[in-house]
Amino acid sequence: MPGTRSGTTPPSYEVIMLDRRTFLIASAAAAAAGVPRPAAAASAQTLRVAMTAADLPTVTGIPNNGGEGFRFLGYPAYDSLVNWDFTRTEETAGLAPGLCTDWKVDPANPLRWLFTVRQGVKFHDGSDLNADAILWNLARIYDEKSPQYDAPASPIVKATVSMLDTWEKVDEGTIAIATKYPFGFFPYLIPRILIVSPAQWEKAGRSWQGFAKQPSGTGPFKISRIVPGQYVEMVRNEDYWDKARVPKLEKMTVYPMPEATTRLAALRSGQVDWIEVPPPDAIPSLRQAGFQISLWPYPHTYPYAFNCMPGSPFADVRVRQAANYAIDREGMCTMLNETGKPAVGLYPPGHPVFGTPENHYRYDPEKAKALLKEAGYGPGKPLKAKIMISTSGSGQMMPIPMNELMQQNFAAVGMEIDFDVVEWGTMLVAVRNPPGTAPSHGVDAINISLSYTDPSSMFRYYASESASPVNYNWGHFKNDKLDALLRKAQSVFDADEQTALLAQAHAIVVDEAPWLFIVHDQNPRAMSKKVKDFRPAQSWYQDFTQITIA
Repeated sequence: MPGTRSGTTPPSYEVIMLDRRTFLIASAAAAAAGVPRPAAAASAQTLRVAMTAADLPTVTGIPNNGGEGFRFLGYPAYDSLVNWDFTRTEETAGLAPGLCTDWKVDPANPLRWLFTVRQGVKFHDGSDLNADAILWNLARIYDEKSPQYDAPASPIVKATVSMLDTWEKVDEGTIAIATKYPFGFFPYLIPRILIVSPAQWEKAGRSWQGFAKQPSGTGPFKISRIVPGQYVEMVRNEDYWDKARVPKLEKMTVYPMPEATTRLAALRSGQVDWIEVPPPDAIPSLRQAGFQISLWPYPHTYPYAFNCMPGSPFADVRVRQAANYAIDREGMCTMLNETGKPAVGLYPPGHPVFGTPENHYRYDPEKAKALLKEAGYGPGKPLKAKIMISTSGSGQMMPIPMNELMQQNFAAVGMEIDFDVVEWGTMLVAVRNPPGTAPSHGVDAINISLSYTDPSSMFRYYASESASPVNYNWGHFKNDKLDALLRKAQSVFDADEQTALLAQAHAIVVDEAPWLFIVHDQNPRAMSKKVKDFRPAQSWYQDFTQITIA
């Protein structure tokens, strides 16, 4: 399902020398902020990255910390049966063969998918990839009785790939995976299942804690050093099976740095080469100082997921629509220095599945007040709600100032909004649990970044079958017509028919407003002028194998 955009090449970058005085000031700021340093100096071909995460993502092939965890400590070190294709940057990332060379639906059974296992692939520890190793990994996630079942990590995958049912080895070169119902979008979810070495798990004492000290996958990078709470170092896998993607870098090191000012100081001082989400107001000065600023569309929506269950103020569609008319998206994007674009749905207008909704959300306080009045609110009876927000995190942009602006917008139309401010990891657990449960803190909405990475997204976010904890319909939104359209779309295998059905479904999503659609992130990151050959993909995830350091 390709997205749309103008142009086919990444933006050009200015190059101006960083002056010594700025370097010294920034270096002192980074040191004061406690920016961690690796034990040894970086080699000439080392890329050092500062993430927005408050802690290092887990390194065992099921990263936590959301999309950022998979971006930096998932796909660089591990492969799936199907990988993301990062080569076509002019459209939303599609699929490419990974540890399986091809896949297809069984002609005799629409629930059964057949995967051909790639031959000759070795894990980083030297053991062989085979059909049995893949089935072992599926049991790690889905078989609670298996010795390797990973109880803390498996929900991260199961919350997305909830329709996977059974698996079996057909022969040495083929495995079969069955879904619980016909699901034509299934290959787009397979990349979520990363494959790790069973032999290394055995060597680590049949323990995931032990495996985390010396992890082993098949990916283009090998995890070589882990300093808990500080950094993870990866080195080039010279024997990677896809010779076109053997990394040009020797090493890549990632650091957790949740504070935007700390990341900025680390970049300016030369302690890192790349930062996620630079402070928007720092972008002009970064450009002036010769740093590269990358802005590129990717499948990301920054919303409130509303609690639509009885008892919540957002159970009323008029209240949900009022919230969508109450916020000043254009003003927010100005505040963000155009690192975001206004969002009026999960997909942006012009996307093939945007559809033709009746509501065209804009900043209209009077319309918001009228809808709230219809719902029984007004002077003397303000709507009151509590929203869970985070301090930072993968795709969370600048959550505190953004929510403060919206809080002012809401107050202007008679909505009293309070915040439950949590750490990113707490929010990731909350969104996998139903409203009203202890992890959800009794809030009326969760401000969590989500994506339209693949055409299954609407099913996962809005279908009643995907109500949490099964999948990511946290607010338990339900619309019978939408459910029927999504079931039909996923049961057919013709792309044009899928698109037509999804466009009808998206129009319902916009009009029923199970989310507050805020902005589409433009994926801002800042890099040293030394970073070369990075071509940003329209994806949550990126390809680091072609990058070089000048």
